[in-house]
Amino acid sequence: MDASAVATLRNADPDRYLTTLYAPQDKRGALQALYAFNAEIAGIRHRISQPLPGEIRLQWWRDLIDAENPEAAAGHPVADVLPAVIRDHGLPRQAFANYLEARIFDLYDDPMPTRQDLEGYCGETAAVLIQLAAMVLNADAAPAHAELAGRAGCAQAIAGLIRLMPLHRTRNQCYVPRDILSAVGSSPEAFVKDSGDAEVRAVQAMGALAREHLSAFEAGAAALPEALRPAFLPLSLTGAYLDRLSGRESEVLTHGLDIAAVRKHWLIFRRATRGWR
Repeated sequence: MDASAVATLRNADPDRYLTTLYAPQDKRGALQALYAFNAEIAGIRHRISQPLPGEIRLQWWRDLIDAENPEAAAGHPVADVLPAVIRDHGLPRQAFANYLEARIFDLYDDPMPTRQDLEGYCGETAAVLIQLAAMVLNADAAPAHAELAGRAGCAQAIAGLIRLMPLHRTRNQCYVPRDILSAVGSSPEAFVKDSGDAEVRAVQAMGALAREHLSAFEAGAAALPEALRPAFLPLSLTGAYLDRLSGRESEVLTHGLDIAAVRKHWLIFRRATRGWR
């Protein structure tokens, strides 16, 4: 894995970077490439002022992944290594196509329509990333744990969206589904501007939804093979983020959510060595 790509991952997504350090040495570079790809795509919205350049960039990645000779078309530290990871580990290109299609939502300010739409978005992004990482680690064992990956991805992604609410609100983006907002007496238009009781209840509802998926994952996680554990390690921090959210919902709307670095290291280490029991 190129040093600049690793540095990009470490700076853009330090949580996932930490988890790769517990992967087998011969798998670590492939996981870092997947996660660096995810960081690159997730960061497109930061680098554009209009959606069209973002869509063009997503299409560039589609073309790269679909190309017969992608190495000749790359010239990018992550793009230089991703095609070989896909080829060497037999990763399904359709999964990447679905991922990139889901990421179009990030480029626009359209509200998330329903809870089902949110879960679908999480399934095609965070959950797919876990499934691909599991295939890198053990292609034979990974398919049997796709449902766990789905639950894990939803829990992790929703917690991540909660953490990023202040940033999203400055962009007039609303990932809280319209049906959840309606149930608590708010709307997408109000959520990005107001910080009243209804908006606090919306944050609580998002936290509860993340908890629901996390609990469903934990109910079956004891059966997770040790070989696949590194793929699920990013979920190690989700429970701690949600614990910190409790009672701080109003703060999250303007200041975000984080936990101490030393606690992150400990939580990842504990799951890496003990798993979910």
